[in-house]
Amino acid sequence: MNRQAQAAVLFLLGAALLHAGLTDLYLRYVKAGLRPMLLASGVVLIAAAVATVWYEWRARKQQHGDDGHAHPEPRVSWLLVLPLLALILVAPPALGSYSALRTGTALQQPFGYAALPPDGPLRLSLVDYAGRAAYDHGRSLGDRQVKVTGFVALDRTGAPYLVRMALNCCAADAQPVKVGLTGRIPPVLQPDTWLEVTGTYTAKRTKDPVNGGPIPFIEVSCAAPAKAPKDPYDETWNN
Repeated sequence: MNRQAQAAVLFLLGAALLHAGLTDLYLRYVKAGLRPMLLASGVVLIAAAVATVWYEWRARKQQHGDDGHAHPEPRVSWLLVLPLLALILVAPPALGSYSALRTGTALQQPFGYAALPPDGPLRLSLVDYAGRAAYDHGRSLGDRQVKVTGFVALDRTGAPYLVRMALNCCAADAQPVKVGLTGRIPPVLQPDTWLEVTGTYTAKRTKDPVNGGPIPFIEVSCAAPAKAPKDPYDETWNN
């Protein structure tokens, strides 16, 4: 692979990182806090591409007139840029129900629970509700209405779960947190559709068949379709 191809690959990779970092695309790959590092990496790669082109231009200028013959490299090396173009042009979907049902729940006992508003409906992250339901046994929730949002996953028996994928660093280490649905469940549910569920705490729970972890339930009073969030992953569990 000649230096021109190397420079092109470096430039396209840097451009792909900048494109991802300057849009919401990067949230499909890494947690939000890594955005500055992603942008810095893109700038460094583009600078390396420019330096490579400049070095090659100087070398060619110094060798000009020596033999006058070019020594082209195999054109097949340019195929290396295709995955980079795909990264720029095609946005991959976030991990969904397929991954969630094949991975054990990542729910962990929180170190503590944030104070809740004294009255009115509670809008909680799915991870927060699951932690309070599983480990605090709903003491901080009582019989208050709770609103949680997640995507639908259906197990082999058709039992529905509301899920968020919890993120440590990047999508490669994403793990699901699952909440079972009971009560007034919509008659037709499609996997990977996003729902906002309103309900109350219930002591019902089960064990995740993958790793035996706890899966709490929520008693559903109503459920409505929801728009997928800008950040499809939940980072609150490790804050």
